[in-house]
Formats: sequence, C-alpha cells, structure tokens
Amino acid sequence: MTRRTTLWAELAVLGVALVWGASYPVAKGALAHMPVLVLIFYRFALTALVMGAVAFRDLRAAQRGELLSGALLGGILCAIFLAETWGVSLTTATNTALIISLCTIFTPFLEFGLQRRLPPAPVLVGAGVAVTGVAVLSGGMGALGAGDLLVLSAAGLRAVMVVCTKRLMTGSRLSSAALTAVQAATVAGLTLALILGGSGPSGLLVRADAGGWAAVAFLSLFCTIGAFHVQNAAVRRSSPTRVGFLMGTEPLFGFALAWALLSEPATPAALAGAALIVAGTFLGLRNGTRG
Repeated sequence: MTRRTTLWAELAVLGVALVWGASYPVAKGALAHMPVLVLIFYRFALTALVMGAVAFRDLRAAQRGELLSGALLGGILCAIFLAETWGVSLTTATNTALIISLCTIFTPFLEFGLQRRLPPAPVLVGAGVAVTGVAVLSGGMGALGAGDLLVLSAAGLRAVMVVCTKRLMTGSRLSSAALTAVQAATVAGLTLALILGGSGPSGLLVRADAGGWAAVAFLSLFCTIGAFHVQNAAVRRSSPTRVGFLMGTEPLFGFALAWALLSEPATPAALAGAALIVAGTFLGLRNGTRG
C-alpha cells in the first residue's frame, strides 16, 4: 500500500512538472492580452485570496517575525517573477523553460558558497555542461538577448529564494499555506504599487478575452496553488531527491509544449542546447543533493 501511495505521489509530481512546463507558453500567450505587471498582479492577487482563505486561522495565530520573514521572501518572489515574466515577453517560451532550469545548478553553488566550501566536482562539471547548453541554445554567450539575460537572473534569484527560505523559515511554526498567502499578498501589493505609480488606477483595466483570463486562472490556480500543494505532499511520501529528479523534467515539458502550442521551432541548435542543459542540470541535481 505504501509503495502504491509513493507511486501515485511521484506521478503527481510529474503532473506538476508538466503544469509548470506549460506555464511558459501560457504566460507568453497571456502577455498578448495584458502587460507584465498586470499579469503578475492578477495572478498573485487571486493566489493571495485563495490561500488567505485556506490559511486564515494560521495567519491569525502567526507571530509578527514570521510574517515579516514571509514578506521578505515575497519581495524576492516578486523580483523573480518580474525578471521571469519580462524575460518571457522578450524571448521564446523554449528559451525561458530551459534557462530557468539552471536554478538547480545555482542553488548548490550558493549553498556551498555560504558554507565556504566548493561544490562536489560533479556539480562543477554539471554547471559547465549546462552553461555550454545555454551558449549553444542562444548561438553563443555573447548572443544572449535581453530576455534570455532576464530569465538567467530569475534562475539565480530562484536559488537565492531556496536558500533564504530554508534559513528564514527553519524552526518557524508558520504553515506552508500561510507562507504562500503572505508571499502572494506581498507580490500582489508590490506590483499594484508599481502599476498605480506608473499609470494610476486605469492601469488595472484590461481588455482581455476569455482566453486571457483563463490563462491568468491557470497560472494562479494550477501553476501556483495546486502545484505547490502537490509538491509538498509528495515530499512527505517520497524522498526529496526523487522529487527533485522528477521536477527536473519541467524544462523538457516546457520545450515540448512551446513547440506544440506556440509552434516555436525545434532547431538542431535548440535540441542540442536543450539536451546539454537538462543533462547538466540532472548531473548537478543528483550530486548537489548529496552535499
């Protein structure tokens, strides 16, 4: 029975990887209907409302320090999505899905660096392979466009987020649902301030069709709320390493769905770059989790 539960949990994680892989072409499509800031605001405002209702009791019982830590993490999350969403508006969904996966390489570098240690040799090799993949994908490191560089910075910020979350929330009694609500509310609040400061209340008005709002709902309900809960539940039923490996399939799904949904070309260079990035990421992930 336990083995069967573990199998279903791991299949669910593959579903999360598929959903997150789909988020890049979906976000790319949504940006045809609304600006970057507006898309981020509505995505996280909906997330904050839903998660706030779910975690209402936990939020009322939370200590001030825990809420401040959550808000700080929300600020980092806001920076991630500003860079990532602006990046996907300027580059392809394929490049976004593949480059963002480099966060799994950056994370052990940051974690070992804070301990003043070098990562294991296989992690260094994996990083080299993955960076070579980015160069092949873009036609050379000097050919990286503004969108690619923004996504690359988002990948670095994701690594910062992982390390900061571990440090700030260790020993905290704030539930995962409450933390998500605080982070989402922070992102929504910061983007709202930017929108109002730039164009006033009229900046919130969007002439989007049903498809545009469906994209917002998908990004919020499936890519943020649903995926978050499935991943955390799966870690309790499987090992973090196995979950990490399964989540490593996200760029493959993103690559395939960008080709299927947006007709982005699967050129030989894109295929070679994708293979190198995924191989380097898996090598770094496999050995980084042992440190």
